[in-house]
Amino acid sequence: MTDQPVSDTQRRLVMLCAVLGIVLAGLDGAIANIALPTIARDLACSDALTVWIVNAYQLAVAVSLLPAAAVAGSQGLKRVYGFGMALFTVASLGCALSGSLGALVGARVLQGIGGACMGALSGALVRSVYPRAMLHRAFAIIALAVAISAAIGPTLAAAVLALASWTWLFLINLPVGLAGVFVFLRVAPSSPRHPFAFDWTGGLLNVGALGLGVLGVNALGQKEPWLAGMEMGAGLACAIALWRQQRHQQTPMLPLDLLAIPLFSLSILTSICAYAAQILAYVALPFLFQTVMHQSAVTTGLLITPWPLLVAVAAPFAGRLAARHPASVLSSIGLAILATGLAMLSIMPAHPSFGNVVWRMGLCGIGFGFYQTPNNLAVMTAGPTTRSGAASGMLAVARTMGWALGSALVALVLGLSRGSGGAVHCLELATGFALGGAVLSVSRRIVRREHHRKETD
Repeated sequence: MTDQPVSDTQRRLVMLCAVLGIVLAGLDGAIANIALPTIARDLACSDALTVWIVNAYQLAVAVSLLPAAAVAGSQGLKRVYGFGMALFTVASLGCALSGSLGALVGARVLQGIGGACMGALSGALVRSVYPRAMLHRAFAIIALAVAISAAIGPTLAAAVLALASWTWLFLINLPVGLAGVFVFLRVAPSSPRHPFAFDWTGGLLNVGALGLGVLGVNALGQKEPWLAGMEMGAGLACAIALWRQQRHQQTPMLPLDLLAIPLFSLSILTSICAYAAQILAYVALPFLFQTVMHQSAVTTGLLITPWPLLVAVAAPFAGRLAARHPASVLSSIGLAILATGLAMLSIMPAHPSFGNVVWRMGLCGIGFGFYQTPNNLAVMTAGPTTRSGAASGMLAVARTMGWALGSALVALVLGLSRGSGGAVHCLELATGFALGGAVLSVSRRIVRREHHRKETD
């Protein structure tokens, strides 16, 4: 946390920059999927190779989150977040100017590194400028930004492609990114620095653990079980080696001190379940609406809109309640509501009315918005303020792991299912993840009570 006084104007502008970073990184993680066929034609390469335009970004984000948080602890939040936003903006220009698949994939890697710096540190950045009494409002805004960026990505991409070439998917980042960098470097207060040598061994093991894990999950989604098994096995071996190596580090990249706090670790696991449920639904629902219900792409977008719209309504309300009630209760209620909405979607008739769809989607949005703000607040306040960067990094890792797991499971389920039942099975699986998250969330209350009992004995 900065020792400098922060004005209300500074606080609002820093929050604006944090939201811009989340939206830019979130959108670019989603919009490229829509453009892959167009890019394949323009660059004269196969559809299979263009998948690396998406994979390169996802992998770069996954393996850079913890290193970004570690470097921020050494060099300060302002330097690393500002560097990430600047790198993301420059890499966006590189993507637009790419004349070959190799150049585009390379630029996407740089984009992913920049996106990871922003995604890993947005929570810490907010905590550094907001007093404890106002954090619930700040994290409600962050929750809204994450949800909306994930939801509107495909729709925005389709709109851009309808009017211009695929290069504009990246060029539109430039004015926003440049303005964000300028404002951020002008208004963000300097943050404390605690210089230490970067742990290159831990960094390489982190790349192996998260990188191979994401590749393994993607291979599972592509129905390549042997490859998935080898990659996930190697990733697990790297994760075990990383855990053992980090135990002897004075400033560990993997925040073992935070993970040893039950409230923190259970909140991270709750996050993974919730984001897996979210992406399972987001990816499966267009198949349900278009393949089963025979709706157009435009109508599909409108039918999905109630989810992020109700997140916008529920997140600030949940934030206010989080100032007075425990996250374990609020998040559990939210995930139970989300599970109910997902279950209702899975048992819809084949040709429901629009109203019948909308109230179910709205229920999912209310549940997710009710879960997200209290849970993120619990993650960011479970440890000391000096570990905010590490906590924010782990929150981003949980989000990335949940989305990667959910995306791979959608591909696997749709590939194994015959007929139109695949989307319904995905919704059933999403319901299970939401219920699992609710159980993990409510267990935090039991752990807290047990901890309190031991302290009073």
